[in-house]
Amino acid sequence: MRWQDGTARQARREVAEETAIALTYGGSTQAVMMATPCDLEDFAVGFSLTEGIVTSAADIEQIAVEETELGLDIQIELASPRNAAFVSRRRAMAGPVGCGLCGIESLAEAMRPLPALAPGRSRLKADVIANALRRLPKAQVLNRATRAVHGAAFATPAGFFVVREDVGRHNALDKLVGALARAGIDPATGFIMVTSRLSVEMVQKAAIAGAPVLVAVSAPTALAIRSAEAAGMTLIAVAREDGFEVVTHPDRIDFTRLETTAEEGHIDVA
Repeated sequence: MRWQDGTARQARREVAEETAIALTYGGSTQAVMMATPCDLEDFAVGFSLTEGIVTSAADIEQIAVEETELGLDIQIELASPRNAAFVSRRRAMAGPVGCGLCGIESLAEAMRPLPALAPGRSRLKADVIANALRRLPKAQVLNRATRAVHGAAFATPAGFFVVREDVGRHNALDKLVGALARAGIDPATGFIMVTSRLSVEMVQKAAIAGAPVLVAVSAPTALAIRSAEAAGMTLIAVAREDGFEVVTHPDRIDFTRLETTAEEGHIDVA
């Protein structure tokens, strides 16, 4: 029932699915996430990369999704050298793992140093970021229908644009990182946008993926700022079509206006 303008009436609403999804490596479950059950191969690759389980998509030999009564189990098989390293890491764990900073059992691991990001191939026009922000809501097909999911998108100055969605902000970013890795796209050629606040985990995942610029529609935490500053990442927050705040490393951004608007390029939401 919907109450509107003083009247109650029956109505329909599209809702986002939320499912327990296990990420299992060689028969051993690493984490169970509440996530949207789509783009699961992207999710498996991206999670494996951003959590440091693999260093490239080539380290994963096979991905299979198994349905169970309680949810989905993503079975991931690693290449032999990487699998041996993972098994060794699992044996050293003190206890079970959960979501968030998954598979982390010490303060040192949670605060691991991030890779230093390259200065960038060229300065990024502020208008390019604004144009991408303008395109993002249209590209979020699932959120337009449900108003219940986060998005993570990658854009380049040439107009390339790809987006992934999930009920979890970390999951959406992992799916995007996995999509880029599977397509052989270097995150350093553009910038990543997220429709959430900037917590340290988002900075860590983007830095490990090699993204020099991370844009968010909401504000960052203090730890996220310190982590981005140390990694050499340009952090852009409170981002809207008509403006944004460059919190760290503003030297990557060119604030002069574009003489022409970049072409839309294509939107890949498959």
